[in-house]
Amino acid sequence: MNTVDKKKLRAEAHTLKPVVMIGQSGLTDAVLAELEIALNSHELLKVRIRAERDERKLIIGQMCTEVGAELIQTIGQIAVIYRLNPNK
Repeated sequence: MNTVDKKKLRAEAHTLKPVVMIGQSGLTDAVLAELEIALNSHELLKVRIRAERDERKLIIGQMCTEVGAELIQTIGQIAVIYRLNPNK
């Protein structure tokens, strides 16, 4: 994805609220299932990750590879991810 597309997606994500929250248990199977459902219906999501900075980076990387999404932006505890839904 090029920088122009990412810039447009960042602008769209500005008004969104976090849909999925990852807490103390980390990235569980239930969280991954919820991410799949949310990405299928929304394509662009905000995810709140309650962890320390280093752990957050690991969780974001694992989350993106598990669900096949692309990281658009991170700000503090919020990560914006995108996955194209070919059915839309």
